[in-house]
Amino acid sequence: MTKWSAYLIDLDGTMYHGNRMMPGADELINAMKYNHIPYLFVTNNSSRTPEDVAEHLRQMGIPAQAEDVCTSAVAAAEYIADVQPGARVAPIGEYGLLEALKLAGVTIDTVQPEYVVQGIDRSFSYEKLAQAARWIADGAQYILTNPDLLLPGQEGLMPGAGTISAAIVAASGAEPVIIGKPSKILMKHAMDRLGVRPDETAVIGDNMFTDISAGVHAGCGTILALTGVTNRDNLHELMTKTGVTPDKICESLADVQSLVVSSLESAT
Repeated sequence: MTKWSAYLIDLDGTMYHGNRMMPGADELINAMKYNHIPYLFVTNNSSRTPEDVAEHLRQMGIPAQAEDVCTSAVAAAEYIADVQPGARVAPIGEYGLLEALKLAGVTIDTVQPEYVVQGIDRSFSYEKLAQAARWIADGAQYILTNPDLLLPGQEGLMPGAGTISAAIVAASGAEPVIIGKPSKILMKHAMDRLGVRPDETAVIGDNMFTDISAGVHAGCGTILALTGVTNRDNLHELMTKTGVTPDKICESLADVQSLVVSSLESAT
């Protein structure tokens, strides 16, 4: 029997699909609240602020406040601020990243930055690519919020932050420090916020490449929900490709809820 007491929960594919709540998502969160179980929603999305994410969840009926949300943009901004308080940073990204940098207290500098931090940027251009390569050539360290190559859009899959990063890597020759899943940096940031250890924490998610791999890299337990990217048909193939195996596999969020409650009972 597992004895996890805190949870890092993925969003898209786990809690919802687009604007549709996954069955049982609201009940899972209400059960965690009722039992005073620490948790955070952890997302690679760098375009939204925590409040934006929380509002999206509330509109679908899932209880959420900004403090319940941990984004790759916030983790990236605080990573830079921890390494070098007040650092000069050039952002390539959208509102969520810009707000995170402002709140972290770093200095926005597009002349002689010490860091280039890049997330999803749907206005990315050749000029931005050239500028990023010049900044990095002049000594700026390259930080990537998340490596997702694709993201869902209204007209189908769209290029993600990782696709933009591939162009910057090709132009600059520099590999970025990756913050988001499957990196353990985002997970460590979330656990530090909760004040919990990896051995008492489990990651809940639907994606073997991001959620489950990030949990393994961070030393956490892992709960795979077969609600999104991963299903029974591709599970074995994805386990082979990633080289990781989830600790628990749940068919639904109702099963995840049962597991969380039983884990709480076994720890008390």
